[in-house]
Amino acid sequence: MREMGEQQLRARAQASGAFFIPDLCAPRPLLFLVLLAELMVLMYTLAVSSLPRFEWTVLATGSVLVQWLVLASAVTLCLLRGWFSRHSLWLAAVGSIVLVVAVTGLSGELILHFYPGLMVDADDRWWVLRNMLVAALVTGITLRYFYLQQQLTLRERSELQARIDSLQARIRPHFLFNTLNSIASLIASHPERAETAVEDLAELFRASLRQAGPGDTVAEEVHRCELYLGIERLRLGDRLQVEWEVAEAVASLPMPSLILQPLVENAVYHGVSLLPAGGVIRISVQREGSDVQVVIDNPRPDPPAPSRGERMALSNIEQRLQALYGDAASLRQRAGSGAFQVALRYPAGPAV
Repeated sequence: MREMGEQQLRARAQASGAFFIPDLCAPRPLLFLVLLAELMVLMYTLAVSSLPRFEWTVLATGSVLVQWLVLASAVTLCLLRGWFSRHSLWLAAVGSIVLVVAVTGLSGELILHFYPGLMVDADDRWWVLRNMLVAALVTGITLRYFYLQQQLTLRERSELQARIDSLQARIRPHFLFNTLNSIASLIASHPERAETAVEDLAELFRASLRQAGPGDTVAEEVHRCELYLGIERLRLGDRLQVEWEVAEAVASLPMPSLILQPLVENAVYHGVSLLPAGGVIRISVQREGSDVQVVIDNPRPDPPAPSRGERMALSNIEQRLQALYGDAASLRQRAGSGAFQVALRYPAGPAV
């Protein structure tokens, strides 16, 4: 079972274009290697030095040599990363180790030839072999770290996606229950309207039941809301009024699936539908700096009627936002006399 799980993670990584060796031309991985190399040189210098008389010469010479090897190996692995990613894990790992060992051996030979006085034992051919063995061991440990880090990242993404799917699945039965109640109320009095509502519901479910992903946009979520509001308007008639204020610049920005629709449903179900005269729901979707901000205002009875699931939807959406964006997203609500407002904010860029 464990092997099958690892194979599935590896297949998922290959499918997503991921590779366990990071892009060593990027600043963060390169900085990690440079700092790690310097830490190892410092540890070696402390091991061969006495504390009263620190060997600064050993530290300086070792730093120059090791940092050269790290940078040369990183650039070489960066250039060959695409080729390695198209082959098996073992071939990529062994090839990377051989590559670093070759760079180390070649660098050692060049130092012995051009700078024979740089190292105390520069005339000793065992010095080159020793450096190559050390490079092989350190590279193997580093590659193992990169591999484990990738597996952890894949598992975290898998768990996050499962959590999001679970939270999203809770919305659908709640929405279906409310919508079927609306259609049922039309069957006896307005059968033609009920038929239209069923067609709209089918189109809405085709959109909402598909696999949600980063391709979902504000325009798509607004369309789902319009389908839902069309169904509710068949039941409530002129009692349900909606004012949209959606900036053109946000239409193509990403928006998680079934984030806006449950908020609109709450405004209808816990607000307008409970008022004999109905009311106006105002929906604003704007770009605020690097964030997308959604504000929904709706009237409601005063005093408000006992909650019939309103908190469940709000809590669900808040958890999904937290899972997708962390502290960068927020969901705030404000209740007034006969009015209710919910404000949603999340980064306009991709989810983390």
